[in-house]
Amino acid sequence: MIIDINPVAFYIPIPLIGWWPVYWYGISWLIAILAINYAAKVYAPNSGVINKKIIDDFIFYGVLGAIIGGRFGYMFFYGIDNLMRDPVSIFKVWEGGLSFHGGLIGVLISFFAFSKGREISFFSLADHMAIFLPLGLGSVRIGNFLGGELLGRPTGVPWGIIYSNDPLGLVRHPSQLYQAFFEGLVMFLILFFVAKNKPPKMFLSGLFLILYGLFRSFTENFRTPDAHIGFDLFQTLTRGQLLSFPMIIFGIVIIYLSLKNKNATVS
Repeated sequence: MIIDINPVAFYIPIPLIGWWPVYWYGISWLIAILAINYAAKVYAPNSGVINKKIIDDFIFYGVLGAIIGGRFGYMFFYGIDNLMRDPVSIFKVWEGGLSFHGGLIGVLISFFAFSKGREISFFSLADHMAIFLPLGLGSVRIGNFLGGELLGRPTGVPWGIIYSNDPLGLVRHPSQLYQAFFEGLVMFLILFFVAKNKPPKMFLSGLFLILYGLFRSFTENFRTPDAHIGFDLFQTLTRGQLLSFPMIIFGIVIIYLSLKNKNATVS
């Protein structure tokens, strides 16, 4: 099956400039922001530590952290050589390049700054938002698919596809859709139903890190490594897998501390 999707969704007329392209990837980011904000508010009470107004006020800082962190993370994790040659390239966001792991660091910094400014618990905010972040992850992965980005590895499976922008014209795994399914839908459902059982503070944050680390490490096996990097660590693991392993470790530590604190409180 050949997938011939124009990464440009449509054009809008801009006076004195001409027709400005609107990309599917940009639309997927907009949908991600709206979905996270809407769901986080729907399941937040009107009053309390984490309420609807807090979510509304935070979303701007969260998006800013994700974009800035995503760009800095991409340049440091995936484009350090280019950054060393041209330090100004870190600001050239129009050339593309956002890293989830960098974006996560940016969001965590925004969690910390916002919670300190509002004098609320960091993990109260992080636990609530962790439930709904997968909605955004899934949307952006679909944006990668529609944009013909992050192509999958060659395969012989019946559902393999040929991307029209693939210069090799190979049948490949639709790895972006695998990631959208696991990082988006599956992660959201697990976190949502775990949250219904009222886990102790920090538990959902730790579970988010573990689930993403595991799912990203798994789906990377179907995704073509970045051409300018290839495989890391004995030509076996990808950069995305190496960056995901620490998430799993940190997640396990956070859940351990969560359960330890809960038991200490109960006793």
